[in-house]
Amino acid sequence: MRLKAPFETSFGVTQDRRILLVEAIVDGASGWGEVTTVESPSYNSETTDTAWHIISDFIAPKLLGAEIRSATEVRTLLSSIRGHHMAKAGVENAVWDAEAQLKGRPLAKLLGGTLNEIACGVSLGIRETPDALVKKVTGELQSGYRRIKLKIKPGKDLDFVSAVRKEFPEILLSVDANSAYELKDTAHLRRLDDFHLLMIEQPLQWDEIHAHAKLQSQIKTAICLDECINNAGHALAAIESGACRIINIKLGRVGGHSSAREVHDLCQQHSFPVWCGGMLESGVGRAHNIAMSTLPNFRLPGDVSASQRYWSEDIIEPEVQVTSAGTIQVPQTPGLGFSVKRDLVKSLTVRSNQWMARVMAGA
Repeated sequence: MRLKAPFETSFGVTQDRRILLVEAIVDGASGWGEVTTVESPSYNSETTDTAWHIISDFIAPKLLGAEIRSATEVRTLLSSIRGHHMAKAGVENAVWDAEAQLKGRPLAKLLGGTLNEIACGVSLGIRETPDALVKKVTGELQSGYRRIKLKIKPGKDLDFVSAVRKEFPEILLSVDANSAYELKDTAHLRRLDDFHLLMIEQPLQWDEIHAHAKLQSQIKTAICLDECINNAGHALAAIESGACRIINIKLGRVGGHSSAREVHDLCQQHSFPVWCGGMLESGVGRAHNIAMSTLPNFRLPGDVSASQRYWSEDIIEPEVQVTSAGTIQVPQTPGLGFSVKRDLVKSLTVRSNQWMARVMAGA
């Protein structure tokens, strides 16, 4: 799927997304999940191709013939496979969707969600000039988004953030570095304190909690950890070490809904707010993000934006829409609440595989 416009972060520019979808047909119900890897091992160690390999050669064989009475059991069945959280999440989340349909419940309610609408923010890629960024922010605010997140990297940070803050002194504004800086850049990062940001997301190494603890003690701006947090244990280490004040939960990164709920619950117990990050998902992944974002400790607007921001045509119907108040209405029908456009998916598909087995019994 081609994005409507290139999206630039500190680790590169994305225009075309190779998206791996998972369909789980369970007792007549068709559940869908999305593997949220990127094409190269730049965000984390997974890629579209590694996920294809792990699902085909390891995950599918473990599920074939297994009787699963709840989607929560998928994680246990796959526990002997180390890592590969995004591959696991794509499969587990498809089973969650199927279970919700079989039980006649919206996925959000099955997960324990309490919200009927969620607040939306938007993530903006790096622009060529501060003026171009200000113009883009203006348009997003007019669309109703409640929080603006700016991607930054060395050389495209302070002047860009300053221009936006000068033009919009009161908006909820954050930045995301995607591990573009080092601890030696502390003095430079401290200058971001002047802009009264909601947070700076993942400024340092993608797997370094200790360094973030050192940085957080030396800057006023709240650090939000993303790439560092792959499970509830990582979240606890970050909280107890003072490495951050906010945590971003991405379904794929933590391994699916079961693990995401554990991270959410742990953060709630420690009064740490969480929010939902995005991975340039198609409508399938976006729908799962909507369901997860209804849990009560998702207290900050996430990166769950409208379909039309990214795609000329999304693969679900209805497409995800954002109200003028900057919210998304949570579907109240069983499962994800969105239908997959099978003909469109088929026309975009470059390879497929299938296994015939009973994935879940008695849901």
